Amino acid sequence: MSAQVRRTAPLRIGAGASYAGDRIEPATDLAARGALDYLVYECLAERTIALAQLERLKDASKGYNELLEERFRQALPHCRRRGTRVITSMGAANPVGAARHTARIIDELGLAPMKAAAVVGDDVLAYCLEHRDTLQVMETGEPLSALAGEIVSANAYLGAEPLVEALRRGADVILTGRVADCSLFLAAMVHEFGWAFDDWERLGRGQAAGDMVECGAIVSGGYYADPRYKDVKDLANLGFPYLIVHPDGSSEVTKLEGTGGVINRAICTEHLLYEIHDLANYITPDVVVDFSDVRLDEVGEDRVRISGVRGKPRPDQLKVSIGVKEGWIGEGEITYAGLGCLNRARLAEEVVRERLRISGVQLQELRVDYIGLNSLHGEASLPPKEPPYEVRLRFAGRAATKRDAVRLGNEVETLVGKGPCSSSLPRQYVREVLAIYSCFVPRSAVRPEVVFAEPDK
Repeated sequence: MSAQVRRTAPLRIGAGASYAGDRIEPATDLAARGALDYLVYECLAERTIALAQLERLKDASKGYNELLEERFRQALPHCRRRGTRVITSMGAANPVGAARHTARIIDELGLAPMKAAAVVGDDVLAYCLEHRDTLQVMETGEPLSALAGEIVSANAYLGAEPLVEALRRGADVILTGRVADCSLFLAAMVHEFGWAFDDWERLGRGQAAGDMVECGAIVSGGYYADPRYKDVKDLANLGFPYLIVHPDGSSEVTKLEGTGGVINRAICTEHLLYEIHDLANYITPDVVVDFSDVRLDEVGEDRVRISGVRGKPRPDQLKVSIGVKEGWIGEGEITYAGLGCLNRARLAEEVVRERLRISGVQLQELRVDYIGLNSLHGEASLPPKEPPYEVRLRFAGRAATKRDAVRLGNEVETLVGKGPCSSSLPRQYVREVLAIYSCFVPRSAVRPEVVFAEPDK
């Protein structure tokens, strides 16, 4: 399939989000001032969609991004005025519900004739359960049926094709479930430039462009700042990046003038290395990308050109992200302060461990951290030169039952009045473990569809 219209002018695609709870105002700024052709909100991670599936199991009307309404009420009026189309994975586990909600927002704001559409078909739970004895789990090498726990979700990574179909049919706002991050951006390029889905060179370049911005403000200086070594101006007001893509697939990444942050070669290189495990074979649903000869050149202030990328034929299978219920985690935290606080914290750890033994709490795993001393690097942490003035003690235990997870937190709580002196009030909570695994399924097992939405009531 190729698009009906071939564009010769550069295409402007903004990155409106990089995860479910990302900031809202930078995307609104892009919609208002960016002169964008497309605004892409990439809002899914493996765990995010599995949690959304659990939410939808409890309430069939839910399961999509909870910030959808606020994001769209702010951005869509600008998009309507400028003719900007929107592509987003905010549909999560319920793209049709998200599209209906979007249609209602469009109606209430008087933004007609904007049309909202959902891309569905990524939910392959039924297929995976039917073939659980033959599908192999990537992380263990064993069949899916060997997983100990209830499989609650299975979502295939769709590529750009169904999104291009939605654009061809006139969708102004597309709500998807699990679509590969870069494919959200690639769909706009394929549609506008008329690229064929076997034009591996251009697809590879387009995927590389999408990869550079799908993590949003990270490429604008987020996660880069290290005072005195790598300075980033106005970090609290980072501008989200946008792409300028040319018909041959070459591209530049930049941001709006007057926004905080910085875009330079070093940041883009860091992001590229973080994101890709094999530079010669970066596998996506649409194309295998070869970054071996990639070039990143600073061509202006806060502007980097991406070139030298090649593409190879796409894989025959699609990756599936599988969510499995695997018990519970209980946590408890308490702080000790003043002289001798570290010794009191150590005594508190001894007390809790002994109480767990006495009361018969069954934990599959227990972790104890001294936050500020060893919570990140464990035994490799450098010993303090001076005794600390305060230390926060954190217990985290994994249990098969919610009861045992709760009891761990309770034992931390009882340290107040039954443990060392001079502590803070404790904090405790319990959460269900949702483990994420992966497998591959044949493309023929995945049948995406485009559904246009009417406003919900």
